[in-house]
Amino acid sequence: MAIIKSLRGFTPKIGKNCFIAETAVIIGDVEIGDDCSIWYGAVLRGDVNSIRIGNRVNIQDNAVLHTTYKKTTIKVEDDVSIGHGVILHGAEVKQGALLGMGSTVMDNAVIGQGAIVAANALVLENTQVEPASVYAGVPAKFVKKVDPQLSRETNERIARNYLFYSGWYKEDKDKG
Repeated sequence: MAIIKSLRGFTPKIGKNCFIAETAVIIGDVEIGDDCSIWYGAVLRGDVNSIRIGNRVNIQDNAVLHTTYKKTTIKVEDDVSIGHGVILHGAEVKQGALLGMGSTVMDNAVIGQGAIVAANALVLENTQVEPASVYAGVPAKFVKKVDPQLSRETNERIARNYLFYSGWYKEDKDKG
């Protein structure tokens, strides 16, 4: 069973129809919307400040979400995919964005709507990633614009896929 722990007077709030893997950890001031999936080894540490997750967000295996005490929070809007091994620290991710596997997003960065942060990219503090763009590298830099419609469709498809995958685990639980 997942670790869902109250801390400092805050109890995590989890929306309807969410899949929370058995090895996920959710602590403190965390609110998760509906139809989300939090995968194996993911850690959402709302111990020092708040983490707010929208609807249809997937936080994949071994991702870590954390903040800075009294300085930064995390806000993730709807239909976002947070890839395997991502570190998201005190930043904001706008609707329909995708954070590629192993990427790191630092304090006060804002990932624009429909943007793609490439695998293993490092988005430095205070960076403003443009909507419907691709950023890659260490440190992450603008690579190209993408068609906003194509970006939205691709990122929403990935988010829907993870909602679909999570259904397999719910079905197994119901059978067990």
